[in-house]
Amino acid sequence: MSNDRSETPAKASHDTLPPKALLDFMMTKWKPALAKLPSEQPNAATFRARRRALSKLFPGEALVIPTGHEKRRANDTVYRFRPGSDFYYLTGNLEPDCVLVLVPKPGGGHNDVLFVEPNPGHSDATFFTDRNKGELWVGPRLGVRESRARFGVDVARGLPELAGFLGTLHDGGKLRWRAVRTLSEKVDALLPDQGERDGKLATALSELRLVKDALELRELSAAIAATKRGFEDVIRSLKTSRNEREVEGVFNLRARVEGNDVGYNTIAASGANACILHWTRNDGPVKKGDLLLLDAGIEGNSLYTADITRTLPVSGRFTPAQRDLYSLVADAQAAAMDVIRPGADFMDPHRAAMRVLAHGLELLGILPFPAEEALKEENQFYKRYSLHNTSHMLGLDVHDCAQARAEAYKQGRLKVGMVFTVEPGLYFQLDDLSVPARFRGIGIRIEDNVVVTEQGYRNLSLDIPRGTGEVEAWMAKVWRAKRS
Repeated sequence: MSNDRSETPAKASHDTLPPKALLDFMMTKWKPALAKLPSEQPNAATFRARRRALSKLFPGEALVIPTGHEKRRANDTVYRFRPGSDFYYLTGNLEPDCVLVLVPKPGGGHNDVLFVEPNPGHSDATFFTDRNKGELWVGPRLGVRESRARFGVDVARGLPELAGFLGTLHDGGKLRWRAVRTLSEKVDALLPDQGERDGKLATALSELRLVKDALELRELSAAIAATKRGFEDVIRSLKTSRNEREVEGVFNLRARVEGNDVGYNTIAASGANACILHWTRNDGPVKKGDLLLLDAGIEGNSLYTADITRTLPVSGRFTPAQRDLYSLVADAQAAAMDVIRPGADFMDPHRAAMRVLAHGLELLGILPFPAEEALKEENQFYKRYSLHNTSHMLGLDVHDCAQARAEAYKQGRLKVGMVFTVEPGLYFQLDDLSVPARFRGIGIRIEDNVVVTEQGYRNLSLDIPRGTGEVEAWMAKVWRAKRS
């Protein structure tokens, strides 16, 4: 069955129809809805400018950008809705099911046509009979006229009109169009897949998002500040936490208190679980003497997410072996940041970090080859202990701008306004006999979020301690302080 919850859902066996007397009673004596339209959303001019920038890239073509629908979790329950990033980037609209269509104007440019769920108020029985969309079941939707005023678009129309409208786009092949795919089964069914043509729209949207504007930088900074508070909640809880699930719950509470949610599944990896890069089961024990690798980010109400990793000694103090490895990772991160500047190759920070790690592994007697041999492209032996790249773009998505061309992203040059992570790590598996016994089962990652500036870079998460001494002092301070 479709995930499009704008369609009538199938009835379950336990559903019952209300009697006519109840229908009649429910339809009377409700206070009239306010006629006043909502004010335009804050930063509407920024969203409008983004639509105009996209418009210039595809003159004379209609562009269809859906937000997607609620996704089924189990049976008739759904996950909390999170808008499609491209749709939100262009509109600021958080409602499910909506579709933005940029329609070319005869004289050039585009009109914004926003399709939204109508809100009939209490004039239609669905407000209490429809448990999927009814106002008394899931809350009110903004409505058509209200959406036009709120989001500052040229035209707003009801979703029931969408099918007919999209049908006109390819009627007789008179109008060229492109669509963002996979978010809406309804849109995908109504518009034939055009392969590369549609792909170029997704690519263009990703590349527009590569350079962050002032609003985005403010929202990212706010998400990072909230994430620091979430880390401090976790530190506070380590006095009593027995397992990783408690750590996850503590951080995720802060995410819901200060933002929309977590930006991605929290990694709360204690002990050897830290050697599993994307450990999200979070069902292991938290024990004194172990490290806790906490990779977590709060997604703000504006949907921009932080992505921070700190590796914390559960007892508050690093052991000598932990300190040696942590210091090596910290040195690698510092080397990566030293090469960040406009015009630098995107991979330069990664190369700098891997060079430090490889030489450090050689000094520790772990690499059975000279570091320079291990670093050769045809060898890359260091990857046994550090599998992942050092950086990825960050923004509305934790792995932002994923549809950008390689030459604009991984194989491209850094530009002022780009925001990305710097996150080297070392991971020594419990059963890796190439590693001295004292290091086995230790995983360490340090991750910060930076923006490229005219002068080089600014570490947006600089306020979150990251050196060994700084981390130990931070934990001691949090434990001494009362909960804020």
